[in-house]
Amino acid sequence: MATYIMLTKLTEHGRKTVKKKPNRTNEVNKEVEAMGGKVVAQYAVLGPYDYVNVVEAPDNRTIARISMELGARGTVEIMTLPAVTL
Repeated sequence: MATYIMLTKLTEHGRKTVKKKPNRTNEVNKEVEAMGGKVVAQYAVLGPYDYVNVVEAPDNRTIARISMELGARGTVEIMTLPAVTL
């Protein structure tokens, strides 16, 4: 499995969703698994992004699908980066 970093920024709609349903993040993690990925670590951060997620996926095609599916909902903007072991 390859490792990817997903930098996630909530949209206005996303902030409202998280406020109403604080457990929504856990639900999304299960959806990521259903699409073939695995959330290895997740952090809420300060700065231009709201979350940093470390995700494993079998290949670029799978992580691209995950990123597009989540982004298409209009609740988040995502920058996905492949992580390379040093």
